[in-house]
Amino acid sequence: MPTLPPFQQLLDAHALEVHRFLRGLVGPDSADDCLQDALLSALRAYPRLRNADNLRAWLFTIAHRKGIDHLRRNGRERPAADMPERAISNAEPPDHGLWNQVAKLPDKQRAAITLRYVGDMTYATIAEIIDCSEPAARQNVRAGLTRLRKATG
Repeated sequence: MPTLPPFQQLLDAHALEVHRFLRGLVGPDSADDCLQDALLSALRAYPRLRNADNLRAWLFTIAHRKGIDHLRRNGRERPAADMPERAISNAEPPDHGLWNQVAKLPDKQRAAITLRYVGDMTYATIAEIIDCSEPAARQNVRAGLTRLRKATG
């Protein structure tokens, strides 16, 4: 069994960025519920966790699955975006028109774009979270950006 940090330490380190990701994936109205579902699932699974190499990606994977489950139950398109500041820089306010277009992307593209530009994650980490290869993660970001460029003129 791996040596795991206390669960609260994991939450303190990553809950805000997981919430930010979920806001991008499912919208501000549903992000809190999805976060709660994800954290409860993570708490239940935490004692049985066999690999503690990348707890951040593990937590994001759970959140991604909960977000996708929510979208499948409640419709593919989420409400207008109200994105918090980007992880990379909070010097400029979010572009709500752009995030409204992100909301219309297919699930994997939406998740990949949000993880890359809100979570500032590597393609390898994105691939792990959305359960695909690293080249597929790159392609999801690239395809999402192409769609966004077309949609925003």
